[in-house]
Amino acid sequence: MRYAMTTVGYARVSSTGQDLGVQLEKLEGAGCEKVFKEKRSGVDAGRPQLKRCLEYLREGDTLLVAKIDRLARSTSDLYRIISELSEKGVSFKVVDDPTIDTTSRTGKLVMGILALIAEFENDIRRERQMDGIAKARDRGVKFGRKPILVPDTIKHVRKLRKSGMTVPDIMRQTSLSKASVYRALSDASGR
Repeated sequence: MRYAMTTVGYARVSSTGQDLGVQLEKLEGAGCEKVFKEKRSGVDAGRPQLKRCLEYLREGDTLLVAKIDRLARSTSDLYRIISELSEKGVSFKVVDDPTIDTTSRTGKLVMGILALIAEFENDIRRERQMDGIAKARDRGVKFGRKPILVPDTIKHVRKLRKSGMTVPDIMRQTSLSKASVYRALSDASGR
């Protein structure tokens, strides 16, 4: 059981292709004795390493992140985490922005303002994305998976079956699933 105050780091990148190296260097350089790291989206609520990190922290510890957006992507998520840390008596600091330090009143204020700005920016980004999707739909752009069973494919599957080919052979030749082959064979529209 540990009793000494510990500086604990949390590092996160959004995808498996991104590198944690820069964050880890900053956290270790700032004196982190233990670092929890994960490769998941900040929007994703199921961040197991963050959960382990929050469970690991004890009164008197300090949680350190390289950048504030590595911890949370929304104000509500950020305040939930900071509130949980505060209830446990854990401090929170950001390496790249020393003004964010929950041990000072000014740091608490700055952190709250930055979190609100970040959420505002995410809302604007989401609005732009939805506008872009609406404009694309207006231009006739289709979203989602392309249909596998188009009329030509259905005709081809039926032709293969009429020639005596078995369903497994049709599956191998067309790279269709068993269900798709049977759907093509039983298509009632007679395409």
